[in-house]
Amino acid sequence: MIRKPFLLILALIPAFAVVAASYAFGPAEAGRYTEASRFPDPAQDVKAPSGQQTAVLAGGCFWGVEAVFERLKGVSDVTSGFAGGNKNTAHYEVVSMGTTGHAESVKITYDPAVISYGQLLKVFFAVAHDPTQLNRQGPDEGTQYRSAIFYGSADEKAVAEAYIKQLNDAKIFKHAIVTQVVPLDGFYPAEAYHQNFVVKNPSYPYVVYNDLPKLDHLKKDFPELLKSK
Repeated sequence: MIRKPFLLILALIPAFAVVAASYAFGPAEAGRYTEASRFPDPAQDVKAPSGQQTAVLAGGCFWGVEAVFERLKGVSDVTSGFAGGNKNTAHYEVVSMGTTGHAESVKITYDPAVISYGQLLKVFFAVAHDPTQLNRQGPDEGTQYRSAIFYGSADEKAVAEAYIKQLNDAKIFKHAIVTQVVPLDGFYPAEAYHQNFVVKNPSYPYVVYNDLPKLDHLKKDFPELLKSK
């Protein structure tokens, strides 16, 4: 599903039709949100190194994933982009064909003294996307919308794999987690119009139906992780 804001889709299709189309598939988070009280912290976490660190995660359309992580304490920057393929194909319209190996991803820059890698993963699984959907999220289908953790170190790999096992063993979700845990070979920022898309376009129908509920969930169940206004 190609979501091109510059094509002025809303001028061609009534907004209610866009929302109705999304409703036919259901948002990625529909029917699977878990109460924060039931969602466990990772039993294993990366030992906090000094200085800013980065994490690269893929959970469907990067608009909403970026918006979630931008609101967390200790996060200084979130960039929407692509990971899993090569530099030459890291362009939105090419990636949208689903043949590049890329996944829509976000690169999170954070201070591990404030928020840990494990806490980022908790938000990733609990709020940012549905990790039980294979090669899709809500209305978006294709391998470019897959769930993936691109690790940058052996510690990150171990923590991610252990947390997935922990969540599966606890049967937090109705279905098994399908998130890939793979090495990060490169991250390539997406085009400028994709950056901060939710903040800039809060009334865009796709955002209203698929992304704003994630932010409401984050605010309701994880207020302690939010930046102060």
